[in-house]
Amino acid sequence: MSKDKKNRHENEAQNTAEAAEEALKEALEAEIPEEVKPEEAKPEETEATQEKEPAENPLEKLLEAANAKTAEYLAMAQRVQADFENFRKRNESVRADAYADGRRDVATVMLPVLDNLERAVGAAANCEDEALKNGIELVLKQMTEVYQKLDVTPIDRKGEKFDPNLENAVLQGTEDEGEPGTVCQVLQKGYKMGDRVLRHAMVKVVPE
Repeated sequence: MSKDKKNRHENEAQNTAEAAEEALKEALEAEIPEEVKPEEAKPEETEATQEKEPAENPLEKLLEAANAKTAEYLAMAQRVQADFENFRKRNESVRADAYADGRRDVATVMLPVLDNLERAVGAAANCEDEALKNGIELVLKQMTEVYQKLDVTPIDRKGEKFDPNLENAVLQGTEDEGEPGTVCQVLQKGYKMGDRVLRHAMVKVVPE
């Protein structure tokens, strides 16, 4: 057999083998069902998957709820504290007012005793019993010191302009007893505690 004929036979055999292989591949592809073949992902589905937001963390929700409760309880505690502070201040004010009223009431009730002690000292001025006289003067002195500690001062404004806020005019004097509108005689001393009048003074006033 010549060399050219041998090469021709080899080429024909190779072409025949390739054709048989191609026919077998086409036959196999024809037998595979459509649903078994892999499908390419649609662009829309890929984009939707990529754009899908991540699922929320349940711990973050619990933390937010706990923070909200904390703020609520803190606001409630602050309101309670403010209410208690206002109550404490009101209670202190009421207690102070009650204490001051009690002091004024006691001082007012004891004023007639102070008046009588002063009268007793005046009556005992010519007394021969020095012990009795000194005893009455000592009691009057102690009583006066107690009133001074209570910030009680007498209202004795003879010769000054009559003040209806401090005095009650019970008698009318004459022009020769002093300047018009002034107190010419104090019939009974008045007293005040601080700026509060306990008892108005009873006075005689020169008419204007």
